[in-house]
Amino acid sequence: MSKTRGPAKTNAARRLDELGLPYELLAFQAPPDDLSAETAARLLGLPEAMVYKTLVLAGPRGGHVEACLPAGRDLDLKALARAAGERSLELAPVARLFELVGYKRGGCSPLGGRRQFPVFVHDEALGLAQMAVNAGARGLMLLLTPQALIAAAEARTAPIAGPPKRA
Repeated sequence: MSKTRGPAKTNAARRLDELGLPYELLAFQAPPDDLSAETAARLLGLPEAMVYKTLVLAGPRGGHVEACLPAGRDLDLKALARAAGERSLELAPVARLFELVGYKRGGCSPLGGRRQFPVFVHDEALGLAQMAVNAGARGLMLLLTPQALIAAAEARTAPIAGPPKRA
């Protein structure tokens, strides 16, 4: 079912196993000073459009959501707030990430977290055969189909990313 390259499975991988969804674990040496999805894509030899970062956001009434969007793109906060039915959203404080989802910065996964918040995946993922998202640990990614991620995270898709950044 699943192929593993690298360290032991994470809660995110276990969630996919529970659901019988195929994936591959990809490990890379994450530099401690650069936890960006762009660097992960480069080190894995994958296009940035295929590597999705996961952000945790807080709403004004204390609710939280997670957003998955491609490397090299910024989050469109207004678009995500509209999709989530919130007046506004802001990034959750880094100091609270572990408390909220059980993951550290650079290791947040939309799967297997301490609490399951609503997950929104940038809609362009649906055009990909495979995508990579964090597996719940720095330097470890899940390679899976967008449909598997959406099913496992009970995610919704929406146009939540801004245009690609220019070099």
